[in-house]
Amino acid sequence: MASYKKADARAWARDNMHGCANIIIPTFTADLKRLNEKAIRHDVRKVIEFGFTGTLLVSEVIISVEEYAQFTSWARDEAGDKLQLIHHAGFGTLAENIEAVQAAEKAGADYVLLGYPGNFYPTTAKEIYDYTKAFCDSTNLGVILFPVPHWGFERIHPAGMPPELIAQIVADIPNIVCIKAEGGMPTIGGFVQCWNRHAKDVIVTCPIEADAIPLMASYPMQWSGTSNHCLLRDRVPVMFNLMRENRFEEAMEIFWQVHPARMANKNLQATHMPGTKLIHRAYWKYQSWLHGFNGGPLRYPTQKMIDAHMRTLRAAVKASGLNPTDDPDTDYFVGRNPA
Repeated sequence: MASYKKADARAWARDNMHGCANIIIPTFTADLKRLNEKAIRHDVRKVIEFGFTGTLLVSEVIISVEEYAQFTSWARDEAGDKLQLIHHAGFGTLAENIEAVQAAEKAGADYVLLGYPGNFYPTTAKEIYDYTKAFCDSTNLGVILFPVPHWGFERIHPAGMPPELIAQIVADIPNIVCIKAEGGMPTIGGFVQCWNRHAKDVIVTCPIEADAIPLMASYPMQWSGTSNHCLLRDRVPVMFNLMRENRFEEAMEIFWQVHPARMANKNLQATHMPGTKLIHRAYWKYQSWLHGFNGGPLRYPTQKMIDAHMRTLRAAVKASGLNPTDDPDTDYFVGRNPA
C-alpha cells in the first residue's frame, strides 16, 4: 500500500509507477447478490503471474460503494506488496466518487484513475476544472488525469480537455501525478502535446499498447496503463520492458505476432464504442478469461456477448500464438471459481 503525503505524491509516482497496469473486473456470485471473493483473489494472482505492476479495480459495473471497498480490501490482502492497486473513480456523482475514493484509500488503494460521470455535462473548461479540483482535494492519493473522448467534452474543445485546462490542472493540483493522454483519440496528438508540455512535471503515458510500444522508440514512457492489456496475455509487459531496454526489434517481433488479436479487438470495439462511449466490460472480461482469468457473471444491465464475436476473438488469439483456453464459451458465464 502506498504511503505518502499529498504534497509528495508526484515524487512517489516517479519512484514507484513503473511497468504496465491492466484491469480487473469484479465477479459476482451466480445469484448476483454478492461479490465472489475466490474469483477476485484468483484474478489478482493472475495479474501478478502475467508480470503487471498494477491493476485498475474497475467500478464501471453495477456495484455499490460498500461492495467496491470490499473488492479493494480483498485485492489488497491477496496482492500484498506485489501489485499496485488503482482506484477507479467511475461512480455516478461527484459526492459518490468522493465517498468511494475515501473508502478505497482506507481499504488499500495506491492511486486513482479519475473519470467523469455520464450526467456531468460541463459547457466550460472551468466546470471541468472545478470538478477535478474538488475530487483531488478530497483524497491524499495521487490522481491520474484522463483526457479521453469518452467524456464528450469536445463541445468545449476539439481535444476534449483544452490543452490550457490540462496545464492549469497540472500547475494547481499537486496530487495529479500522471496524465493518461488520449485526447483526440484515435490520433496521437493529445499524447504528443501532453508529453512535450508536461513530461517534466508528471508521468505522461499512452495506455493503447498498439500506439505505446512503437512510440516508446521516441518517448521513453516509464509506465503504461490502465487498459485491457490481458487481451494479449502477458505480452504487453514483455514488449514494454523490451522497449525500456532499447531492444526495439525484439519488441516489434512480438508486436506483429499478436497483431491478429489486436485487430480483432479493435474491429469489434468499433461495433459499439463510437455510439455509446462505453467500454464493453463483458468483452474485456471474456478476453481475460481466454487466458486463465476467472470470467463469470456481471450484473444486469450489462452488454451482451455475441457468439460470433466470441468465436472471432478466440480465433484471433489462437492465430497470434497465445494459446487460449480450450474450455467452451459456456464456461465463461459460470467462471472458474463459481459461487
